[in-house]
Amino acid sequence: MNDITSKADIELLITTFYSELLQLEEMKPIFAHIDFPKHIPHIVHFWSFVLLDEEGYTTNVFEKHINLPIKTHQFDDWLRVFNGNVDALFSGEKADLAKQRATVLAFTFKSKWEKIKGV
Repeated sequence: MNDITSKADIELLITTFYSELLQLEEMKPIFAHIDFPKHIPHIVHFWSFVLLDEEGYTTNVFEKHINLPIKTHQFDDWLRVFNGNVDALFSGEKADLAKQRATVLAFTFKSKWEKIKGV
């Protein structure tokens, strides 16, 4: 299995991940209004910034999600599915980094969510 080395790898990861995530009944309502063909490039850009040091990503990711109907425990589901997809598709330093960064992201979101939303 190869490591994550390109934007094409990240696009494969993200499209595979969201295809699986949206199969979870509890996750569907969160993303019901999202135009995924339009949104996927933004997510790929974010992960390219995180994993490949691609320049130009300046969006506050947390602020983009604050109005979504997310329950705190769903961050754990997001992380489980994300890490499972990384493991199914890739192996190596960048794959490990992707899981580490996703863990930090999920923890940060969950902590902020509990503080702001009180849930």
